[in-house]
Amino acid sequence: MKYFDFAATCPISNEALQAYIKASQDYYGNTKSLHDVGTKADTLVEYCRTTLAGLLGADPQGLTFTSGGTESNMIAIHSLAEASKGRHIIISAGEHSSIKNVTTKLSKQGFIVSEVPLTKEGIVNLEELKRLIREDTSLISIQHVNSDIGSINPIEKIHKICKENDILLHSDCVQSFGKIDLSTFSSLVDSFTISSHKIYGPKGVGALYIHPSISILPFLPNVTHENGIRPGTLNTPGIAAFTTAANERLSNLPRCQDHFQQLKKEFFKNLNARNHRVEVLGSNVASSIPIIGICIKEMNSQHVLLEANRIGYSFSTGSACQSKSNGPSPTLLSMGISEEKAATFLRISFGMEQTLEDVRSLAEDLLEILLHSGRP
Repeated sequence: MKYFDFAATCPISNEALQAYIKASQDYYGNTKSLHDVGTKADTLVEYCRTTLAGLLGADPQGLTFTSGGTESNMIAIHSLAEASKGRHIIISAGEHSSIKNVTTKLSKQGFIVSEVPLTKEGIVNLEELKRLIREDTSLISIQHVNSDIGSINPIEKIHKICKENDILLHSDCVQSFGKIDLSTFSSLVDSFTISSHKIYGPKGVGALYIHPSISILPFLPNVTHENGIRPGTLNTPGIAAFTTAANERLSNLPRCQDHFQQLKKEFFKNLNARNHRVEVLGSNVASSIPIIGICIKEMNSQHVLLEANRIGYSFSTGSACQSKSNGPSPTLLSMGISEEKAATFLRISFGMEQTLEDVRSLAEDLLEILLHSGRP
């Protein structure tokens, strides 16, 4: 099976796997235990925290290890909302379901949540964002990279808007971490989230950064782990493997970016994106984000996916976290795309181990599926 769904998850790298095994065997203590075995594990976790924070250009005191991007987003939004006096929150219409779910919960607790639409390029409409801001707006959450089409939001401009209006800014960076240099990102946002399994680390581990200057209430009372921000025994092997994967990826970031750009260029060349039946969505065609969103005219995406799976390809019809919703992608609808057209959407995402030949084969076989679909 040829895998083209790396935006959903990646296999663990050999280096990260070896780090996981070693930490499981040699650093198995509970980091809050007072004996030497616990202290040894705690020392490793703090080393990982300092290392990962350094890669991110962030203060280690603001970095919390979690079970992944979803939990990180939940804690971030809940904590920042409760830390502010205002009761109005703005999110983008293209946010990940983890953001939408927690803001839906907050809306039932007295908060007012507004969604800012996307442009036809799939980025936040800045004029609409400015229009939605009210006196009681306390928090804005805008993802850095969209998980469906790979569009990159202008966080620098959004940061300026938030700064001018004294509003906290959160950004979901799960899809940008490891693809874009985030070393200056912590100076632009009040919090951001990242995940391990999107960069060849293990599943079940991620991180949340909240600027240490922000005073937040713990999600639950009487919590001792992670400075009271997140309960539960830490996944020390996962944290070690996550840090290893992050260091591995970011130390080779320019090479990774060049590789993804070459793969995308080859895919478009062989698919012939000007084909009247294929439309590329978003504005990331030349970027290093390894996500491509396309719509195929007059052909249901589920049919294409099943046909491709039959001949040995794996890709998706959007974010895995909303694949069972049975509805069109909110990202596409907010871009002004009809439900009928959204039903033709496919997401293809690349990984480091793929070759130009892999991409050429995918493009050729997709064209074969279209050719034999019996439609014009």
